[in-house]
Amino acid sequence: MAELTYREAVAAGIAQEMRRDPNVVLIGEDVARAGGVFKATVGLLDEFGPERVRDTPISEQAILGAAMGAAMTGLRPIAEIMFSDFFAVCWDIVANEIAKTRYMTDGQVTLPLVIRSGNGGGSRFGAQHSQSVENWAMAVPGLKVVAPAYPADVKGLLAAAVRDEDPVLFFEQKSLYATKGEVPDGEHVVPLGKANVLRRGDDVTIAALALMVPRAMQAAEILEKEHGIRATVVDVRSLVPLDTQTILEEVAHTGRLVTVEENPRLCGWGAEIASIVAEELFWDLDGPIVRITTPHVPLAAADNLEDAQIPSVDKIVARVRELVD
Repeated sequence: MAELTYREAVAAGIAQEMRRDPNVVLIGEDVARAGGVFKATVGLLDEFGPERVRDTPISEQAILGAAMGAAMTGLRPIAEIMFSDFFAVCWDIVANEIAKTRYMTDGQVTLPLVIRSGNGGGSRFGAQHSQSVENWAMAVPGLKVVAPAYPADVKGLLAAAVRDEDPVLFFEQKSLYATKGEVPDGEHVVPLGKANVLRRGDDVTIAALALMVPRAMQAAEILEKEHGIRATVVDVRSLVPLDTQTILEEVAHTGRLVTVEENPRLCGWGAEIASIVAEELFWDLDGPIVRITTPHVPLAAADNLEDAQIPSVDKIVARVRELVD
């Protein structure tokens, strides 16, 4: 095991797959010489050279157009969209072309490509550079959607995404880049579509994603230590495919579900999970399903306002206590 930061785990996952498969290439703005705007691709140019690690013009449409063409002709590109907000600039290519090509060609053309992007708030970048857009992506048939919380999952899920035959949107939470965790040495792959149960309790199930996972874990510790409430925490990890089996099993055990979502409340991923749980486990529930989300407003740049919008440990503790007490 090695202790890596979240950003170092990104580079480790890419390097693992580039060493394994010469068809894997990396393209994006400043990913080569500068090592990425978030320093998540440092060292890759030195190891793999300019033929496989390429800087691009400042054009999201050009980046994804090139990645799509490369995937159609046998390469396995990893393309970076610097901020996930910028998917709005190239959404036609993502939603109407990349997502639908395999279906519309009856499987004759596959697009084994990964689109990485810095996602979410907490870094004071303001409303146009802080959005959590995973709910945009999961609404489009044909895309797989992944959002890791810990460095080990960054490396493992990124490897699985590169090996997948379908396009995968890989969301890296920007506020987590400096966090550290143990990452397995050697080849490490975490299957897509498998949630991770981080702790188990009998009173409530908390489902969380990306930045909200460590906050949910902190909240669970406080709830047990100070209030005697024992919470199960499920790291959803993959939205498409979604591990409904694990989520339903854990909710059936506790009888209560709380989702913790960074995305705006309207049409967030937690609404889909709540719908599935309500349909499948209605008679097993001991209380209403609770969703803790960012309000349906643009994120502020001011520290105190952004902190007030994004779900905090204190908010999670308070809402869970209201549900269970």
